Amino acid sequence: MKERVVIAMSGGVDSSVAAAILKDEGYDVIGISMQIWDYSAENTDKFGTCCSLDDINDARRVAEKLGIPFYVLNLEEEFKRDVVEYFVSEYMRGRTPNPCVPCNQKLKFDMLLNYAVKIGASKVATGHYAKVIKEGERYFIRRGVDRSKDQSYFLFNLSHEQLKRAVLPLGDYTKSDIRRMAKTFGLNVAEKEESQEICFVPDNNYEDFIRKRVDEYRIEEGEVVTTDGEVIGRHRGLPFYTIGQRKGLGISYERPLYVSEIDVENNRLIVGESDSVVKREFIVENVNWSIPQLITSIRALVQIRYRHNASEAEITPLSPLPTGERIEVRGSRNVNNTVKVIYDEPQRAITPGQAAVFYLEDTLIGGGWIKEVI
Repeated sequence: MKERVVIAMSGGVDSSVAAAILKDEGYDVIGISMQIWDYSAENTDKFGTCCSLDDINDARRVAEKLGIPFYVLNLEEEFKRDVVEYFVSEYMRGRTPNPCVPCNQKLKFDMLLNYAVKIGASKVATGHYAKVIKEGERYFIRRGVDRSKDQSYFLFNLSHEQLKRAVLPLGDYTKSDIRRMAKTFGLNVAEKEESQEICFVPDNNYEDFIRKRVDEYRIEEGEVVTTDGEVIGRHRGLPFYTIGQRKGLGISYERPLYVSEIDVENNRLIVGESDSVVKREFIVENVNWSIPQLITSIRALVQIRYRHNASEAEITPLSPLPTGERIEVRGSRNVNNTVKVIYDEPQRAITPGQAAVFYLEDTLIGGGWIKEVI
């Protein structure tokens, strides 16, 4: 019997070609789109090209062209709980979230995988530009060949069991390869634009999206203060700013200013000149390792946002385990997994709430969430 694989189909060219590749390789492919958001409730049609009703219809047409079964799985409640509520709450804490990570981890490689197993599938596939490799008994994520599209950063939080069941067919291809293959397969999405922003936020207007989902009294104006302590204006609410931001501060000053710190405790926005957002040291919590947990410092490449060029750094466990003790922590949150990262060279806009992902050359060895900058 053919091995059955469920492919998460967003209606875009990447997942569509991934489905075509899998069918071409002889898998028993089942296409599934996730209904995750009620776009009609937003009273707008200005969304990114991902996961809308039109996208689901595009995915259905691709499945028909490929001759594979296609289903829609309603995960609206789960998406609201695990992605949207996280997204809003992080901004309310003065942090900058990355909703793509929990979406991948909890929906595509958790809930969708559970559903796949129920219908007799052994694996789940997606259209990410990355690869799954096996070394010995362990599975790892490796960067995609197309470094300009590499999406390994978003997959750092997958468990070892999830990696065992993950199929990433696009890791060895470039975006231009995928466009060409879509035409060869005769897919209607060959020239479809790709999503550039958060798919569930209309017009990329985070402020309006957040205001609709929290009580107004929870958003307070406050002081804008320079790193020297000078009060120079008022902010409209801390959730609407992020580290390194320059535009939209609403203040006039003799020199360009950037958001240097978000002081939630005192409801103050700290701003400074360009060098105030250049740092070397920070704390990363809830680290998920693909290797055994650290007992001593290691050197690795560290990437602090999706489009950031990973740079050399030293990673040190804050509470090292007893000498010689090594704990397998992938999938576990019950052991120490907080580290300190020190870059060799200062980096711009190290931002609490964003993911810090660790690599040895092109192999992802772990990652976690930036807690604070030192």
